Amino acid sequence: MSPLVIVAWLAAVNALTFLRFWQDKERAGRGEWRVSESELLSLAFLGGSPAAFAARQLLRHKTRKQPFSTQLYLIALVQLGLLGWLVAGPRLT
Repeated sequence: MSPLVIVAWLAAVNALTFLRFWQDKERAGRGEWRVSESELLSLAFLGGSPAAFAARQLLRHKTRKQPFSTQLYLIALVQLGLLGWLVAGPRLT
């Protein structure tokens, strides 16, 4: 897969993740139907974890919610481990 495709995917999924966190916060304030936590976590899992953390801080949304916070941190930890493995290069010895 080309680096350009990966960058485009990450840009799109992070933009969508931030948008969905914002929509969830807005809907919560109006007492409307919310964006599901499973959707927010799925977007983070698909590469949107940077936007999920940014949205939590900038929007002050879902910062203390459990088990959501723990699950988001676990997703990010797995992604960082995978990124480290890819950067270091897989070793087949």
